[in-house]
Amino acid sequence: MLLCVVPALPKRLRRLEATLRSISRFLGRVTIMDQHQLENFKTWFDNYTAGFYGEDDFVNSNLKLKYEHTRRVCREMQFLTDELGLTKNQKVIAEAIALFHDIGRFKQFIKYGMYDDAKTVNHSLLGLEVLKEEKVLEDVDKDERELIEKAIEYHGIKQLPDNLNGDCLLLSKLIRDADKLDIFYVATEYFMKSYKGQKKFLQALGVPTEPGYSPLLVEAVMQGKQVNYNQLRHMNDMTLLQIAWVYDVNFPATIERIKHRKFLDTLFGLLPKTEDMRLLKEKIDGYVDSRCASDTKERNYHANGFTDTYNQSKCKSGQGS
Repeated sequence: MLLCVVPALPKRLRRLEATLRSISRFLGRVTIMDQHQLENFKTWFDNYTAGFYGEDDFVNSNLKLKYEHTRRVCREMQFLTDELGLTKNQKVIAEAIALFHDIGRFKQFIKYGMYDDAKTVNHSLLGLEVLKEEKVLEDVDKDERELIEKAIEYHGIKQLPDNLNGDCLLLSKLIRDADKLDIFYVATEYFMKSYKGQKKFLQALGVPTEPGYSPLLVEAVMQGKQVNYNQLRHMNDMTLLQIAWVYDVNFPATIERIKHRKFLDTLFGLLPKTEDMRLLKEKIDGYVDSRCASDTKERNYHANGFTDTYNQSKCKSGQGS
């Protein structure tokens, strides 16, 4: 009798598990993506990006730049999700977004020789095409796949849509912060410390390399505004654009990391020693200090809010409460 019952038990358990998953999916609280699936994504990412390398050292160095950037963004994402106290499932979804956020950059550079979206293609949308063509997310739950795709789509735009809410909004904010943290790192540690390195960095981005800066951009940053890439006219304008990113930082842990690593101090050190730059640095330093002083309540709000209200059904803009 036991010999007949025991072999059938796993099958019944699998049916029960499938039923429970269906119920969970219906209730909008799916928790099916795990670390194993994330590791498979990482293996695919390595294999996919390796296929773009060739004999051109300039191309290879720029591809390597994006590969290493992606890996560091994944680590920054791990840091931020730890700070927010997210669940394991939430963390792997966030890291998958970090892993794929720039996947379109590789095809973009091979085809156009630069990373300038305005002169080539939108790398975020190109990345979504790559993921679809390669069927990378085919086995991912529909709701989780939608979260990943939306966060990738929105990670590079100037400002998030006002009608985003719930998990889609939070994951979009997370990837934008993680991305900025590493771009600050790249700008200050690798390229911006020498004139030659700075020019190479800007050339890869397809932005101006002429000396000087635009006073109108200094005024805009003083007013707390973001800078558009199409406003860049001089080499130092890119530095001003990056400094202005501090106004678009979403989480306390991010602003504290920026301050601790002295990213802004390094960027200001690259700018001319003029009175308007001195006043701008004073303004930015005051803003960062005020954020660090007032973000304890915000940290608690985010940590408690997301963990308790995670709901994939809110991914679409304008839905949810």
